[in-house]
Amino acid sequence: MFPCVPRIIRISDPHDPLLRDYRDLTDVALRRVTEPAEGLYLAESSKVIARAIEAGHRPRSVLLLEKWLDALVPILSGPGVADLDIPIYVGSSETLESTTGFSMHRGALASMMRPPLPQVSDLIAAARRIVVIEDVVDHTNVGAIFRTAAALGADAVLVTPRCADPLYRRSVRVSMGAVLQVPWTRLPEWPEGADVLHGAGFTIAALALEDAVDLADFASAAPERIALLLGTEGDGLSRNALRAADVTVRIPMSGGIDSLNVAAASAVALWALR
Repeated sequence: MFPCVPRIIRISDPHDPLLRDYRDLTDVALRRVTEPAEGLYLAESSKVIARAIEAGHRPRSVLLLEKWLDALVPILSGPGVADLDIPIYVGSSETLESTTGFSMHRGALASMMRPPLPQVSDLIAAARRIVVIEDVVDHTNVGAIFRTAAALGADAVLVTPRCADPLYRRSVRVSMGAVLQVPWTRLPEWPEGADVLHGAGFTIAALALEDAVDLADFASAAPERIALLLGTEGDGLSRNALRAADVTVRIPMSGGIDSLNVAAASAVALWALR
């Protein structure tokens, strides 16, 4: 029925050893780790799986409902993946939900091999606009920032050591696969990593309220290379990060509102600095 098809294996036991990559990977469980074991991450939905493969990421296996076979098999039978002997595990919605711990209403999950992260210096060598995410722990916000970075032309994203994992399932989903599109890496240390940005000629612009210049004024005479620094949801940027910044920039607001959600703020700032 399917030419050059990866192996299709029907499963009915949520405890099957073949499903170890997917078992009990609830949101709470995954939030306890920064990097999933064995260098894996989960890509959810046909669109995201296709984007991951297009980005050169290698699937280890796929778990899906029967009705999604027609959509997934062509993706897994294309150039670069058809010869990888990728197993496709097919089961009922009850079996899949018991295995993963959540309702797979998007139909398909792929266990993907996590690619090695590039060196910071290599990633920013040719960049002009980059985003630095400091300690943002909400995976939805991380995904939304990546989607904004892709849409508004940021060349790269850097995340600090304590920032949430951009390849966590929810981050990838919220970003609509943008985390697979925008070049990114994790800073090995922070705020010491700011020295690398300064050495490459970047002006670090921190989004904050204290002693800040208006975003429009900063954008009107924007430096050639800008690193936009975004802080965590509750406390904002750390004092050490603010000290490492060259300028503090604020988004003017009305209605008694003093700040935006960090993802919304990233969109406003990147639009002004595009």
